[in-house]
Amino acid sequence: MTFNTLNQIIDQNYQPSVDFPADTDTLFSNHKNIYQRRIEKRQRKLLQKITFLPAFLHQGERVLQVTTGCSPVSFVEQYLTGALLVFIVRRALFVFTDRRIFHIPTMSNFSYRGSIAQICYADCNKIYTKGRTLVAEYKDGTKEKFPCIAAREKAKVKSLLQSVCLDGPESPAQHRTHLCPRCTSTLIEDTFTCPACRLQFKSKSRARKLSIIFPGGGYFYTRHPYFGLTYALVETYLLLLLLITLLALPETLPAVIFLALILTLEKSITIYHANRYVEELIPLQHDVQPNRTPAPQAAHHEQKNIHADLDQNTLTQILSTR
Repeated sequence: MTFNTLNQIIDQNYQPSVDFPADTDTLFSNHKNIYQRRIEKRQRKLLQKITFLPAFLHQGERVLQVTTGCSPVSFVEQYLTGALLVFIVRRALFVFTDRRIFHIPTMSNFSYRGSIAQICYADCNKIYTKGRTLVAEYKDGTKEKFPCIAAREKAKVKSLLQSVCLDGPESPAQHRTHLCPRCTSTLIEDTFTCPACRLQFKSKSRARKLSIIFPGGGYFYTRHPYFGLTYALVETYLLLLLLITLLALPETLPAVIFLALILTLEKSITIYHANRYVEELIPLQHDVQPNRTPAPQAAHHEQKNIHADLDQNTLTQILSTR
């Protein structure tokens, strides 16, 4: 079985300074463990999006698969945003290792935005796919669904999850938790400051204030500029209409009430969206990078190897026989 660092996989001439083990036999094969060139090309492309990940890995932890998908989307959010658009705004990367899944909310082009969470297998009663939806049923009784797992990886993801071991020490949270993008420590839910390194994150209170005061302010605050620009134009137009109708009171009272209600509804939608996006724990600073070496080996490192029966040929041998 072949274990290469991420930098070796992306660029064979690059000498890596941080160990980032990846099981290339698994990474570049399909759900039947058969190597395919197109899979290797796809995985290399996705790996280039997660060059920040080495500091988050425990000693001996191995990357098995990378795919795209979406963060959890509520029915209200889907209804207010639109079925198609919401799955563009909530795009995410998923990195499957032999111990957990990294959930990485991203920009619309899958670029890193400084937000990263983990789903430890030991915190799940069940974790499986249903169609193209990844479902995690946690030991604290909650359940999350991650829609739009890439069609080209869904069979591979299903195969991996059928083999993972859910035994081992559980985390205190027993559900998905966010990690600090700077010091990699676990963050506290609904707390917008890292307890370890004091890194500041965007907060719900600030998102609400900006959404109320400035047209599109909540979207700009959570780094959704296209949404921000659209809603800014709509709000500005509604405000201008409202001012014009106010000048003609009392004859225009019904129009004033109607426009005020529409503007209030639009502001409420902006606040709702901003609160949802802030829950992804976005750092106030741009381009935050981890500043520590790979995390120590986890206590549950002895969990069952999910691919012990894979062919032992190296990737080079596989390629040379093609």
